[in-house]
Amino acid sequence: MSNHKTTQTRVVKRRKRKVRKRVYLILIPIAVAFLSILGYGAYLYTKADTVLSESYEDGGREKSPLRDAEVDPSIDNVSVLIIGVDENKHRDNGSNARSDALMLATFNKDEKTVNLVSIPRDSYVHIPEVGYEDKITHAHAYGGPKATIDTVENLLDIPVDYYVKLNFHAFVDVVDALNGITVDVPYEFKESNSMDQRDAIHLYAGEQEVDGEEALALARTRKLDNDIQRGKRQMDIIKSVAKKAASVNSILNYDDILTAVGDNMTTNMTFSDMKTFISYGTSGLDIESYTLEGYDYQPAGTYYWQLDEVALNDTKILLKDHLEITNPIVNTGGQNAVEDDSTNPY
Repeated sequence: MSNHKTTQTRVVKRRKRKVRKRVYLILIPIAVAFLSILGYGAYLYTKADTVLSESYEDGGREKSPLRDAEVDPSIDNVSVLIIGVDENKHRDNGSNARSDALMLATFNKDEKTVNLVSIPRDSYVHIPEVGYEDKITHAHAYGGPKATIDTVENLLDIPVDYYVKLNFHAFVDVVDALNGITVDVPYEFKESNSMDQRDAIHLYAGEQEVDGEEALALARTRKLDNDIQRGKRQMDIIKSVAKKAASVNSILNYDDILTAVGDNMTTNMTFSDMKTFISYGTSGLDIESYTLEGYDYQPAGTYYWQLDEVALNDTKILLKDHLEITNPIVNTGGQNAVEDDSTNPY
């Protein structure tokens, strides 16, 4: 009897050891994975801090003259001007590059919404830096981000709190770091690549996955339509990039994304500022797209996009309401934002 109990005890102990082994085999990989995630997160945090610190430039001013005080994006509604410039290593034109894409984003912290307004590059506007009217794309060539910011503030009479300037290489590298994005190509076309190699990119119409060079070609081309349609495509591409970057599958690509951005971006956002925008993405980014309404204008053989004068106040009201700004309207120039939908002829 005693021997039988002893045998049973041994069997039970062996079973317990087997159960413990199974538990360890399950828990150890989970623990390793958890620690790896924490380690990767800490690494990304440190790298993001370094990248953004190296990309920081104050833009030549501490705050917008339309603000009474500096803003804090964690408690204030703010605006961000996205400046895509046509500079690259091949052109060696960093000191006089024009803005190839110009978009103003307003962020409402309570609604967690974003209004994204595309400003056509040929828009005929007053440029304070030089004191006369010209294409808004030339503002950056005249005075960099500051001249562009001053021009947009004068145009829309709202503060531009932050800016992010990106060149061609940043755009290409970010899309590639995300392993491509899904876009809807409206028509077949050929376009130069980022190194200005003529017709190096050939895309066919339809929804498809594109890499960085292909996405840039789609964002730049206007051979078969116009700058207004190009602005709409650029906003759609930005939405696709934001959606892909916010997906769980893209987490392991953040290292490459940070490298791409850090090498090709300047901004007046600090790392602390940037972190506060995470809440917009994690809550499900709600972006409303608009473009500026106008018409073709060609005095003395030079093409401009003449912004609609009557509807200017609609633009200001739209953006001021989203930012919850109540300061009086000062500028009375001629521009408007119209919601970007299929019924809008512009």
